Amino acid sequence: MKNLFAATALAVATLAVSVPFAAPAMAQSKTGIAVADVRVAAAKSAAFTTAMSQIEVTYKAQIDARDTRANTLQAELNLLVAKFNEEQKKPTPNRATLEAAAKAVQDKRAAANAEVGQLGQQVDLAVAYVEDQISVRMNDAIRAAMKRLKVDLLLNPDAVLAREPAVDMTDAIVADLNAILPNVGIVPPAGYQPGQLVQAKNQELVNAARAAAGQPAAPAPAPTSQPSTR
Repeated sequence: MKNLFAATALAVATLAVSVPFAAPAMAQSKTGIAVADVRVAAAKSAAFTTAMSQIEVTYKAQIDARDTRANTLQAELNLLVAKFNEEQKKPTPNRATLEAAAKAVQDKRAAANAEVGQLGQQVDLAVAYVEDQISVRMNDAIRAAMKRLKVDLLLNPDAVLAREPAVDMTDAIVADLNAILPNVGIVPPAGYQPGQLVQAKNQELVNAARAAAGQPAAPAPAPTSQPSTR
């Protein structure tokens, strides 16, 4: 399952968090400042870790087929790379032969990546659906943790030059996320597209802000076209 977790780590790094469009309160700021890594919080949550274990079981046939084919393709690619290296090491390598060997490697690598990606689409969609559900509720967990810890300014660790470990509230967000969203589904509904839930949530927030300002609701954005995974 190594490949599954590698793909998941990358996906979690791009998690989107719905941002509230509420009018700013004109209250005097307190001094509660903290940092938190939302990506780490999502990955450590019970919903995510449980879902990843469930995906390993539910999609085992697809994962095994993808990994088996990936290993075969890697072996074939290694042979082409070996031929290229052999030609390159010759005292006077033939330029045409060397260029043909290099092209063979490039073409094989591109074709292999495309094939493995196609085989893993169903699994990737399941992971995207898990992330999407967590992203929709992440902002609720962040605000709950901020309220509980009396924090009114939360920063991304990447934006901080120096800090004490005590100001990191990532684990507090995990605790609130676990309470708000203890589990998620791993089988996307028919027609689901990655990011669809976050997009709908953001549209809801935009419309709420427009309604509060006496403006008409914004039209819903067209869904992003994605290749079929069936």
